[in-house]
Amino acid sequence: MKTAVITGATGAIGRALINICINAGYEVLAVVHRNSSRADELGAISHCTVLKLDLNEYEHAVEALKKQKIELDNYELFFHLAWMSSFGKERENVQLQLENIQASLAAVHFANALGCRTFIGAGSQAEYGRVQGKIGPDTPAYPETGYGIAKLSAGHFTRLLCEQMHLRHIWCRILSVYGPYDREQTLISTAVRQMLLNEDTAFTPCDQMWDYIYADDAAKAILLAAEKGETGKTYVIGSGIVRPLKEYIEMIAELTNYSKPIGFGKRGYNDKQVMYLKADIVALQAIGFTQKFTFREGISRTIAWMKHLNP
Repeated sequence: MKTAVITGATGAIGRALINICINAGYEVLAVVHRNSSRADELGAISHCTVLKLDLNEYEHAVEALKKQKIELDNYELFFHLAWMSSFGKERENVQLQLENIQASLAAVHFANALGCRTFIGAGSQAEYGRVQGKIGPDTPAYPETGYGIAKLSAGHFTRLLCEQMHLRHIWCRILSVYGPYDREQTLISTAVRQMLLNEDTAFTPCDQMWDYIYADDAAKAILLAAEKGETGKTYVIGSGIVRPLKEYIEMIAELTNYSKPIGFGKRGYNDKQVMYLKADIVALQAIGFTQKFTFREGISRTIAWMKHLNP
């Protein structure tokens, strides 16, 4: 039986990755915060074992496994998705972002202690800053936020540590993912929730050209990178399809039967607003990735999930 470890397992990508891995024949160890409200949900999934461990406790992972009576088997893949303060003002909290880098290095030690052969880290489009053209693995990275700087640093440091420990290292820079279990504060989650309730909305002019990828497709791309990717390489996770952000919002309004005027232009852009985001997925396609879900299909599934969550 193939085995995989997933930190940050309760988010949109983590939940999708659990399902993708299990469907591919993996036994999964899902690492979640000790106070996670979603831990019981994960524990009910077949072929998924839950380890309760906070991000700043990874150096004590082996002891935690023993205390929670989880067998210390040899695992193969280690997906590190967990990250503190990835949204809002805390993205600029230097101390917290430094702690994230330290936690990422502790995650490599965690992976090594479990006998993993491959470490897969979750990077971000924030590592690139503002780019005018397609974003590929070799696009120069000039992050403008504390979060982006920390992600870029974590990618470099974990790669170096993996080399020293003789582990394969794959870094996945993820663009914009949406789907069930996503954070409530994201643009997509906010739009779906408010439009389902037929509330007033307030957006920027939404003239950005944007690349969205459904969580299941993102998870599939990440697993492919882990299984077939080249060690030491960066893979950009996106759909490779770009359209005005306004069109995505209008589609959500259509599918939720939103009856009020959409609040375009009621908010201004951020000072460092990214206006163009598109993934160059040639490297992903070379290892077998194809997108399964269009935005209409993915957002329809997301809307159905949110309706079920809040009937």
